[in-house]
Amino acid sequence: TELVACTWGVFFSADVFALTAGFRRSMRLCRRKARINQQSCYTRCPSSCYSSLAAPYEEVVRYQRHPTDRNRLIVLVGPPGVGVNELRRRLITSNPREFQSAIPHTTRVQKSYEMNGREYHYVSKETFENMVYSHRMLEYGEYKGYLYGTSIDAVRTVLEEGKICVIDLEPQ
Repeated sequence: TELVACTWGVFFSADVFALTAGFRRSMRLCRRKARINQQSCYTRCPSSCYSSLAAPYEEVVRYQRHPTDRNRLIVLVGPPGVGVNELRRRLITSNPREFQSAIPHTTRVQKSYEMNGREYHYVSKETFENMVYSHRMLEYGEYKGYLYGTSIDAVRTVLEEGKICVIDLEPQ
């Protein structure tokens, strides 16, 4: 049995635990093996692939970026209170050389201890709205009368540094 599963980033083979863990053989893997051995998938694995009583299985494989490919953006989406911001923070803290968050833009007043370009990019409301109208904002919203958002340029800056950009969103 060639089965791979993932639990919190730990990848393991489920040869022994296939029945007790509720996993079943991937149809794609089964088809690949059938082509090699010239057997039909049903003949090769009649019960595990086609059983309607078997637990559902979603194939999980590790994404391996080709060295010439650019890093990707990871967007974490969830309603308030589910821990999306905490997940983003922990991901970046766990490997800051690989993950980084884009610096968002805001129209609110800069506080005395903040630096422009470190916590936020502070812009006027007119500039922010121009960025929205010219489709330069990946996401944006309003909170307590101020506009907040992540620009495409801010994401590109992180990606050009060779890091994976991680942002979190709360749908409104």
